[in-house]
Amino acid sequence: MSGKYKAVGWNRQKRLYDGVMALLILGGLLAFAVVTFTVNPNMTPETVILRFTAGAALLLLHVILCIGPLARMNPKFHLLLYNRRHLGVTMFLLALIHSVFATLNFHSLGGVNPLVSIFTAYQVDYAIPGEGARFANFPFEPFGLFAFLILFLMAATSHDFWLNILGASVWKTLHVLVYVAYGLILIHVALGALQFERHLAYPVVLGIGFVVVVGLHLLAQRREAGIDKYVSPPGEDGFIEACPVSELQDGHGKSVRIGEDRLAVFRDGDRIYALSNVCRHQGGPIGEGRILDGCITCPWHGWQYRPDTGTSPPPFHEVIATYPVRVVDGRIYVKPEANPLESTAEGALFTEVASS
Repeated sequence: MSGKYKAVGWNRQKRLYDGVMALLILGGLLAFAVVTFTVNPNMTPETVILRFTAGAALLLLHVILCIGPLARMNPKFHLLLYNRRHLGVTMFLLALIHSVFATLNFHSLGGVNPLVSIFTAYQVDYAIPGEGARFANFPFEPFGLFAFLILFLMAATSHDFWLNILGASVWKTLHVLVYVAYGLILIHVALGALQFERHLAYPVVLGIGFVVVVGLHLLAQRREAGIDKYVSPPGEDGFIEACPVSELQDGHGKSVRIGEDRLAVFRDGDRIYALSNVCRHQGGPIGEGRILDGCITCPWHGWQYRPDTGTSPPPFHEVIATYPVRVVDGRIYVKPEANPLESTAEGALFTEVASS
């Protein structure tokens, strides 16, 4: 989404984003076809499409899985995060094309139903256990089918309509299954390569991709753990120290540990506000956002809330909790007891001093 608070829609930025993505995919397909037919003139167009869509979908999946942790570590990646669902649907469409071509080419010419053939086509070549069985003949396609079903559910429920119907918790749990799909796809690709290819480059590239994805998630988790590492003791009147004012730039926020929860503190001019750190959309980290058009803007998809009331601007009705806050000797203190919803919080002036 853009900086303004809007429902997910097809605006100019998204058209441009998707247009560029479509051109890159078409250009990649053309380049891949030219190189393939130059090296191997006997290659069939169906095989070119099968291999390109498989490679492009796998590359996009790795990019998608890396966007989240990269955005947590560097705000410059938030633009990709805003449009991650578009990348996900594009990846699914590539996987769909690959699945259709694979099923038609390898499982539709016999007398067995193609979907049944996916599970039974290898029973002659491989038995568990079986004398003379070869690991290279292990049936890899069922792993791809199960991964495809997960990707289908995710693509079909990617619109906010389903987020509202299912609820944030169920919707989020469903989309976390992308990691299950990723594991199934790695098995599918690894075993599939054993069927046709023996070049060392395939497992090496696949392994590098896996290490990058896991490594970025571990680094992001380490950063998240740093937020919760130090727990300040309760101060006067139940206020808990959050952080120095100097750590906040004007118009920006910070996620802090207050008691058992994470809250967000923001600087808006000469005032400090404290709010819930959880966006009502998909649970995005409010504290990693910034203030645009007078509203705190979630970094994930641009949902907005007023810093003094926690309410979204009209005509929207979402609201997050605000918290009492004060500034003493250049340090921010927050009371972990929320204000009444939609009430107006005065925030804290930099010069505010707590009474003794």
